[in-house]
Formats: sequence, structure tokens, C-alpha cells
Amino acid sequence: MTFNLRSPLLALAVLLPLSACATIRQDQLGVKTRFGRVTSGPLQPGAQFVIPGVNSILRVPGRVVNREVLLEMPTREGLNVSAEVSILYRVKPEEVVKILTTSGTGFEQDVIIPVFRSAAADVSARYMAKDMHSGTRAGIEGEIRTQMMSILEPLGFEVQNVLIKSIRLPTDLARAIEQKLEAEQRSEQMRFVLDQERQEADRRTIEATGIRDAWAIIAQGLTPSIITYQSIEAFRELASSPNAKVIVTDGKAPFLLTEDASVPSAPTAAAASTAARPAATPSLGVVPQRLARPSTPRPTLPRNR
Repeated sequence: MTFNLRSPLLALAVLLPLSACATIRQDQLGVKTRFGRVTSGPLQPGAQFVIPGVNSILRVPGRVVNREVLLEMPTREGLNVSAEVSILYRVKPEEVVKILTTSGTGFEQDVIIPVFRSAAADVSARYMAKDMHSGTRAGIEGEIRTQMMSILEPLGFEVQNVLIKSIRLPTDLARAIEQKLEAEQRSEQMRFVLDQERQEADRRTIEATGIRDAWAIIAQGLTPSIITYQSIEAFRELASSPNAKVIVTDGKAPFLLTEDASVPSAPTAAAASTAARPAATPSLGVVPQRLARPSTPRPTLPRNR
């Protein structure tokens, strides 16, 4: 019985180069180890030659890593505020050998997260809970990043930013803040209403002043002659109207009862007024007399016999 050794040798010749090749992606940083000890790095992206059983490749992210953390942040008044925070950090390429030598591949859980929790608790304890809902949040984020950098930068990490994404206050405190905001909104609304009322009062004052000044100017130009002329024109328009009308005067109209030269003569005034009253009305310039109503005999009813 004969064995063909060409097939196993051919397969070994093909698989041996493939097993001796390791790949590093574009967004990764890698180092080569020999029997567990780091020998070289950082390695460039691409294929790297290794000896199976002797060499291996350790890889770490070379991009910016976004790590989200849920934690309870203490406040100045002794409350705990639930927050969701994102940490944006990256590994410095020139420090990758140092990081893997001192911190290993689990540096995120062993170094980054503990440092962040300590810095966040230290910084948030200096602020009130309401400050996390205002513009002070950016200052809190900056202080946490600065405190983290003071510890992580010597270790080979760069913290680019710390972002507080959401904050959940205690129920009683959230309700108190909402009530305060509502009260401030009502106060602003009332201030707006008062300003509007003041403007309306100023408008009415200006309008009344204009009317007063206008009437003062008109009063200065109203002479007796102008008043008499306007009265004559008014009665002339009434006389030319086809509708039946009754004109009642108190006897003080100057052109009716006076013989002043500034008013028209009695016959002229009477002629102008005769067309506006029934024929039975006394002529202008004469004091009207009370007319007695003729008595009508009362009808008699027949008596019943």
C-alpha cells in the first residue's frame, strides 16, 4: 500500500504562511510580543509576520473611543443626581507600548472608568443640583476633563471631551424647580401686561392732550359772528329738508330774539324759518302764544227706558 505525501506537504506549504501572518486594521494600533513580552511597536496598519507559538499581535483602538457611563453624581446639598455621561478619549500612538506594558489591554475598565468616576464625584460635589440644568453644565464638563487629564495624560491617554448627556433629578427637587420656573414665567407675563397697560395709558394721555389743544385752538377762533353764521346755516339746512320736523329752542339763539345788527333782520329770519315749520307756528321774533284747544261737545248716550 503506497501513500501520497505530496498533498499533505502542499497543504502545509499553503497554511504555514497564512498562519504566520497577522493583520492590523486602519483604526487600530498594534504591538508585537514574544512569549508574552512586548518587543516592538507601534506597528503600522497592514500584514505583520509572526511565528506561531512564539509571536503574537496585541491590538488597541487607534480612533477616538466614545464610552458611555451611567453614574450617581453627588451635589453640594447632599443629593444624588443620576446622569449619563460620554467620555471621548484616545490612546496616544507613541505611548501604546507603555500603555500595554503598564495597564494591559483592559485599560478602559481598569484605568479610564475609575479615574472618571472619581473626578466626576469630586467636581459635582462643588455645585448645586440646579446648576446642572443651567449654563454651568459646560463648566462642570470642563473641570471633569481637566481633572482626568492630570491623571491620564502621564499614562499615555488623551481625554478629548466629557459630555453630560442627560440628568435626572430627584422627584421633589425637579418639581420645586418646575414650580420656580413657572412662577418666573408668570412674573414675566405680568411685567409684560403692566408695560402694555402703561403704554396704553400714555397713548390715551397723548390723545386727550391733542383733543384738548385742538378744542382750545377752535375756541380761540369762535367769534360771535362765526357762531351766528353757523346757526343760520344749520337752520337753513333744516328748512330745506323735505321731512317734517319740530324745532325747539330755549329762546337764547341770537338771531331769533335779538335785534343785534350782526344778525339778520326779523323778516329774513322769519322767512327762512317759515319753510321749516307748519303755518300755524308763530313767526320768528314773536313770542309764541299758547293756543287753546277747542272744546268738543261730549256725546250723550241714550237712556234705557
